[in-house]
Amino acid sequence: MQRYVDKFIRYLEIEREASAHTSLNYRIDLKRFARFLGKKGLEDVDYLFIRQFLADLRRANLSRASIARILSALRSFFKFLVREKLVEVNPLSGIATPKREKKLPVFMQETDIVKLIEAPADDMLGLRDRAILETLYSTGMRVSELVNMDIDNCDFVGDVIKVFGKGKKERLAPIGGKASQAINDYIQASQIARSPEKKAIFLNKNGKRITDRSVRRVVDHYVKKACLQNGISPHTFRHSFATHLLNRGADLRSVQELLGHASLSTTQIYTHVSTERMKAAYQKAHPRA
Repeated sequence: MQRYVDKFIRYLEIEREASAHTSLNYRIDLKRFARFLGKKGLEDVDYLFIRQFLADLRRANLSRASIARILSALRSFFKFLVREKLVEVNPLSGIATPKREKKLPVFMQETDIVKLIEAPADDMLGLRDRAILETLYSTGMRVSELVNMDIDNCDFVGDVIKVFGKGKKERLAPIGGKASQAINDYIQASQIARSPEKKAIFLNKNGKRITDRSVRRVVDHYVKKACLQNGISPHTFRHSFATHLLNRGADLRSVQELLGHASLSTTQIYTHVSTERMKAAYQKAHPRA
């Protein structure tokens, strides 16, 4: 099976232009399936076998979202195998994808955002970390988009950044004045450590492009320093960005474009957050609620 997986991943990367992150996730999910497959061959995989695999995933207490993601990977994999005439039928054609739980996204209060952003020191690493936090909140971009930011893709006069999102889709993200200033302060302070060919904005201690894992460590550090609740991640800034915009009157379609969502339905989860807050305020304040 490994030979087929390698061939499938090459197809994703070359023909579908899948990102390294997407390719890695497919490998992980298919490796899990291969372990369950054991010594059996792909010709032994049928509808019943897939049902048994699903039951195994449920016994492992995986979330519906995780199971749906694994099924999606398997669907694409077997669709590819059928197209290449490596198997005759797709055994997942009759398998329904489980409905995902609708969890409300976790977001921070505006006062907590300020505490986090003001927590870094004034040295070079502190300037970098403040710029990272400002940018995450100002643009609502994903951490993968942030670490891939290049100086050449930033227009600090027009206050916009070219962002490369999922599926290598491009979009222009407005950036606030405070975030723009924070980035410029960091770039100026780090000029000595930058070689002319270095395009990345955010660098690690070794002068290389920072990784998403390092950004998560940065956020964790300042969450502890500011004595905020656990569970705050770089993605929480994205949730906070969208929620705060909607709470202050931004329309849903604009927020969709700012987040780079392909579907408006993905963005609509944030309207539920605003509605829940409105209901809570009503229940608390109205005398006959």
